[in-house]
Amino acid sequence: MKNIKYGNIRRSIRLKGYDYAQAGAYFVTICIQDRLQIFGEVTNGKMFMNNVGEMADKWWSKLPEKFPAIVLDGYIIMPNHMHGIIIINQPSVPVGADPRVCPGLDKHTDDNTDEYTGVDTDKHTGGNTGKHMGLPLQRVIQWFKTMTTNEYIRNVNNTDWKPFNKRFWQRNYYEHIIRNEKELNRIQEYILHNPIQWQFDRENPDYVWDKNYDMKWNHIENMVSGKKTHKDM
Repeated sequence: MKNIKYGNIRRSIRLKGYDYAQAGAYFVTICIQDRLQIFGEVTNGKMFMNNVGEMADKWWSKLPEKFPAIVLDGYIIMPNHMHGIIIINQPSVPVGADPRVCPGLDKHTDDNTDEYTGVDTDKHTGGNTGKHMGLPLQRVIQWFKTMTTNEYIRNVNNTDWKPFNKRFWQRNYYEHIIRNEKELNRIQEYILHNPIQWQFDRENPDYVWDKNYDMKWNHIENMVSGKKTHKDM
């Protein structure tokens, strides 16, 4: 197993004049079905990935190769979920133009992907069907889920990886639009410190409530768990 893999903080999003209204920056959380801890373990505040975690890390790192319009910022593979920041560089598509994302609201998104075949089960193809405009973030997440699921299945068949129950990933994933650098910095800090705070993380089946942790990270934890909050970060 190896130590925490944290994506490089890209300088482009720190440039003066970066326009969050013209380039979509998203904080994404994707969770394993049934919150099974299959990516590795946290020990002494550090995340150690096993072979499954390294597999997920590999496919996340390949996203810009598959989708050249995106840039990866900070990300972390945790025992049963992952957090990442994705920037979609398509200036012609304002973030607010996405019919599925309302300004100021956070949401869980149903990706409608068959975990076994990778086929999008949403048959609507025309008009305003709720798909993302421009490069769909949904399509990026679908591809990542499909690649990781298929490789996991191959390893179940050919090695000693344990079978999963119906789905590898949870059907939904979480996305939040990052609209300013203050918010970006706050989320980057949350991602970086996720292993240190694992015992207090709501995705940890054995998490322990901590007042100080909640005071500092309650806003982001509420975002990840789907609870709407309007407090500024």
